[in-house]
Amino acid sequence: MAAAAATFMLAGCSSTPDNEGQSESFDSKDPQSWVLPIQTYLPTDQEQGQLSQAKKILISDCMKGFGFEWTPAPDLPRVGPKTLTDWRYGIHDMALAEQRGYKADAKEQEAYDAAVDKGAVDGTTADGPDAQALNGGIQEVDGKKVPEDGCVGAANREIDADAIQARAALELANAAFVKSKEDPKVVKAFADWSACMKRSGYNYKQPLDASDDSKFSGTEVSSEEISTATADITCRQKTNVAWIWFQAESALQKSAIEDHAEELSAERKKIDAAVRSASKIVKGE
Repeated sequence: MAAAAATFMLAGCSSTPDNEGQSESFDSKDPQSWVLPIQTYLPTDQEQGQLSQAKKILISDCMKGFGFEWTPAPDLPRVGPKTLTDWRYGIHDMALAEQRGYKADAKEQEAYDAAVDKGAVDGTTADGPDAQALNGGIQEVDGKKVPEDGCVGAANREIDADAIQARAALELANAAFVKSKEDPKVVKAFADWSACMKRSGYNYKQPLDASDDSKFSGTEVSSEEISTATADITCRQKTNVAWIWFQAESALQKSAIEDHAEELSAERKKIDAAVRSASKIVKGE
């Protein structure tokens, strides 16, 4: 769920300890606008896009060196959550739930499925020399040495693709997410939400249990899924469970950031350096 922060205006939003570090677009009722502390140490969508573009340029140039014309796979359209926090604690858009239950917007899903059906693959042949040069399946082409792991490997090394993974930050984020479920306030909020759902005829212990229910995993949207999803959001609104959960996770992340400040700072510097390099490649410098 890593995604670019969308902007939403909130009149009269003041800076308080509860929304410390949030942008002017912050809205405590809109999870899509929330920003977790760890996101400072994660690459943004824009940075990811810059690196992706640079990587495509490097791979294309490398492949041309072996006499191959390489066409990168088209980017798939975005579907589902728009930010890291959008669906992190569950769904919250009642209008969408009334139409789609727990599923993504129909037009987004249709565009995504159409792109997949068309084939989000590059222009190489499955077992041809171009694919081998791309991925390092052969050592040379017409006497010219292929880089280790092919043109993809060479591009990854030049832009330092490993740096953009932000592994330390993601590990801390994942750990905080799991641990946040044990926070007393979150435990109570879960219990309140569960009791609310039970009064509507649904038996789920935690908010994500409903959306993860296997009977809603198909492509079709049933009336049962819609009624469950709308009841879910109603109970979320009554118990404020997502906001309570977000605050607990944010507190845990802040503590983790303090404990791993040096490691995270070093990781962020590597990301910044990789993005600078990518920018130069894209600009042709």
